[in-house]
Amino acid sequence: MDGTLIDQTAAIIRCYREVITEMGYPVPDDEVIRRSLGGVMAATMGIFVGVGRMEEACKAFRARFSAIMFDGLIVLPGGMELIERAYKARIPQVLFTNKHGDTARQVSRYAGFAKYVPNCIGSADTQWHKPEAELTQHVLQQIEASAEGAIIIGDSPTDIAVAKNAGLSCYCVATGAHSVDELLEAGAGAAFESLLELGNSIDIPKP
Repeated sequence: MDGTLIDQTAAIIRCYREVITEMGYPVPDDEVIRRSLGGVMAATMGIFVGVGRMEEACKAFRARFSAIMFDGLIVLPGGMELIERAYKARIPQVLFTNKHGDTARQVSRYAGFAKYVPNCIGSADTQWHKPEAELTQHVLQQIEASAEGAIIIGDSPTDIAVAKNAGLSCYCVATGAHSVDELLEAGAGAAFESLLELGNSIDIPKP
């Protein structure tokens, strides 16, 4: 979701920075935070916060983020159009993310994605996280689909690992923290500068 369909980076980085510094740690590097996004919150937080205070830090992040998460949120160009095209073609879709599940569904409703993609699965909804194959299998079951012929669209090496672990195809967009070349080097089946470019390159049957 983050970096693929939306840009929520400003609020996310602000929240990490405020929580980390208020806990007495040095001011984190914004670029280090940005490059770490795509994994679970604890992975990013663990770069800056000691293990013994991880639970405290993650709890503080969730409490603060709910108040600022829509500040500066951008729906990336081409995303809604691509989702709507797939919906009209009756192609099953699901959003799955390492963002906390409740937060992800709030964002999906706010951005308008939920109108076309009611299924949204995030962190804490299951015992698994991306890129674990068990999560991907669970997600596919929710839309009654199989890995064969399924495509994940993402923006990070985590999404590419999802595809590799579960036997999916992976198309990436360089709208997150990684370039087209970096995504291809990580193993993306194809990589594009934007969802607009991706949408123009794939054929979705018209209803």
